[in-house]
Amino acid sequence: MSRSPLPPALLAWAAERLPGPVGVADCSWPRATSRVWRLDGPDGTAAYLKISPDERAYDRETAGYAYAARVLTQGQSPRLLAADPLLRALLTSALPGRVVRDLPLERGAEVRLHEDAGRLLRRWHDHSGTGIAADRQAVREAMEARAREADECRTALAGQVPGEVLALVADAAAEIPGLTDRLPLRFLHGDYATRNWLVDTVGGRHGLIDFEQARYGVVVEEFVWLFGALWPTRPDLRDAFFTGYGRPLDGVEERLLVLLTVRLGASYLRTGLREGREDLQQRGRLALTRTAAHPAGRPNRTGRHRAD
Repeated sequence: MSRSPLPPALLAWAAERLPGPVGVADCSWPRATSRVWRLDGPDGTAAYLKISPDERAYDRETAGYAYAARVLTQGQSPRLLAADPLLRALLTSALPGRVVRDLPLERGAEVRLHEDAGRLLRRWHDHSGTGIAADRQAVREAMEARAREADECRTALAGQVPGEVLALVADAAAEIPGLTDRLPLRFLHGDYATRNWLVDTVGGRHGLIDFEQARYGVVVEEFVWLFGALWPTRPDLRDAFFTGYGRPLDGVEERLLVLLTVRLGASYLRTGLREGREDLQQRGRLALTRTAAHPAGRPNRTGRHRAD
């Protein structure tokens, strides 16, 4: 739920851009930065109104919607109907379907959905350029920050995790920037998790929402949540996804994916221990255990990247 009701001035701004009066339903995610409402008109039409948490998120999302409009077909993503940078407000069309996360699906339908998701993301990436020098610098700085965080986690988690896991966290600190420099950039969706996938079970169509994290990066960043949370227990879904994507990951990509997931898991665990949050501790330990068991997750004791 959102942390405050829809401001009347914002509702008036949106209503001016929609036919007829609208009903309002809060559909925010349960976190303070999520502020999203569904607006339903008398004729059955619907739209969504979102307030971006900050200017950078607003800029990324408007860029993401513009990119989606160019590269995805009608029905694969919402369309941006109006935007106001001063209000940080975005008004978008609605897509048919339901959010995939926690949606009960028959196993075959789930496999087909993941193949469709891989195919859609490949279309997204294939239409991207490789960015400019400023994009490469921004990615490098972001990856250096993740490496520093991994190093901080390594110190904080000493004695809390097995030695081989701690060694892998150290590898993340040492290797993430260099591996990233070896890979091309693409324009990313940035949050390609099942909470942002829609499926229309009647029409069988797959859609994509939420472009708040759209930016340039390396493609394996798109897979971190799937790799850490879903694919270890469902290798059939990973196989289906990359069948749709059209190619497997190479060695450098596989190693970087493991280390980015390790960094995320270590961050969850450190935060959970510091704040006494069992949910984050469990999430972090699970991600670390799963990645340590992956063939590309063996600690690097030779001083050379395992991707070499």
